[in-house]
Amino acid sequence: MSANERTRIKICGITRIDDARAAITAGVDAIGLVFYPRSPRCLDVDKARSIVDQLPPLVTVVGVFVNQAIEQVREIADWLSLDLLQLHGDETPERCRGYKRPYIKGVRMRDDVDMSAIAAAFADCRGLLLDTYKPGIEGGTGETFSWKRIPATIRKPVILAGGLKPANVGAAIEKVRPFAIDVSSGVETAEGIKDARKIERLVKAVRAADRRRQHKSR
Repeated sequence: MSANERTRIKICGITRIDDARAAITAGVDAIGLVFYPRSPRCLDVDKARSIVDQLPPLVTVVGVFVNQAIEQVREIADWLSLDLLQLHGDETPERCRGYKRPYIKGVRMRDDVDMSAIAAAFADCRGLLLDTYKPGIEGGTGETFSWKRIPATIRKPVILAGGLKPANVGAAIEKVRPFAIDVSSGVETAEGIKDARKIERLVKAVRAADRRRQHKSR
């Protein structure tokens, strides 16, 4: 299976080293650490540091921020040596570029969202993370949005989020063909507490969908 046919997997909202290890053992590509204070999965920097220090090499560590002070984001990113920023609020393209770090831009899929305009505005981002829009909630809704609303011609890697879980991730991959998927509540037993068996089932479902996609492309 070529690199372009393998859907990358990010498990977000990691709060415990055991959950990070379970995700890595299952074969995920990245873990997400949330620093947004209003999130039930928010970590303080000391707890985050204790997790990062115990990770094996070659695991991408993503820091999730929502409309937070520039200096706060920089300080946390430097202290933890984050590989990637996930900017999930209303950050402008200029602000995102100002961090001088690789980043992905979160897009809440409102009814009036213009994906072409967003992709052009955030031309230097590494990818666009598409999440469900729910008023007053900055991600982590646990709900899907209509995947039909995603244009097939977005000129950026698409990271699909929003209500994904082992039972529906295969259908999501077959319909959207995203570069990656991002899952949090869909593999939890409680907010911030991951379930190793659910993560394993999710990864197996993703790989099965990848094999079906590869077979159809022959």
